[in-house]
Amino acid sequence: MPVIAPMPSTRPAPVPDQHEGADDSMTAGTTVDHLTETYRAHYRSLLGLAALLLDDTASCEDVVQEAFIRVHAARKRVREPEKTLAYLRQTVVNLSRSALRRRILGLKLLSKPMPDMASAEEGAYDQLERDALIKAMRGLQRRQREVLVLRYFADMTEAQVAETLGLSVGSVKAYGSRGIAALRVAMEAQA
Repeated sequence: MPVIAPMPSTRPAPVPDQHEGADDSMTAGTTVDHLTETYRAHYRSLLGLAALLLDDTASCEDVVQEAFIRVHAARKRVREPEKTLAYLRQTVVNLSRSALRRRILGLKLLSKPMPDMASAEEGAYDQLERDALIKAMRGLQRRQREVLVLRYFADMTEAQVAETLGLSVGSVKAYGSRGIAALRVAMEAQA
């Protein structure tokens, strides 16, 4: 029986990647060096962002570190390195939301509420004012709170807030305006 040679393929043969196994910093997307520089430059601001959405330092640090880990793992998908910070901010906001959801679930599962811990600074005027602001912020709708935190505490522009939260600039303005009005009413009621 004669052996028939296979027909030559019309598709070109794959060219082996010269960088296969090369350093990750040579691949497309955000480089490890750029992410490292972003970490050094923006760690504290991202920590501050998380602190405004959460209420304890350990959770804030965990959220920011987890955000950097996730963006590092997905850095090849961040095609434009200048958007790395935007991805990090969005990840911090999302992880903060998740942490708050876990806390709410944990509180629902507790049989009795946790006792309040009194601190030495409890009587200080600044602490009372901060507590009143935090209480008033917690009374806002979720989107209003997120817009106000990003806009005024993280010092982001309306366009940056819109990109971070996936909203239009008009929606950011509306949530911000309504949030400030609700915050003003809540703070006056506490006074």
